[in-house]
Amino acid sequence: MQKPTHHILVCASFRLKGESQGMCHKKDSAALLPYIESELSDRGMEDVMISSTGCLSRCENGPLMVVYPQGSWYGSITEEKIDEILDALQEGKEATDLLLA
Repeated sequence: MQKPTHHILVCASFRLKGESQGMCHKKDSAALLPYIESELSDRGMEDVMISSTGCLSRCENGPLMVVYPQGSWYGSITEEKIDEILDALQEGKEATDLLLA
């Protein structure tokens, strides 16, 4: 894979000792990863990388998703919100109405 144009991070709530404890994990953030991967493939967005992360410390907004290089933070992620975020990403924009303050 060449250097990705974007990197999507999805909080998996892992702590330093390795256990998942936070809200993102409890709200099944790991189940969003296959959905995102499938959507990226269906859209031909092979230049976008996706990773799960440790706790991003915004549990009240979980599940969280961050898109780099923009540094766009999105909370309370659902499949519908993922679709909106990826639509905006394809247009070279942010889904501004979904951004965390």
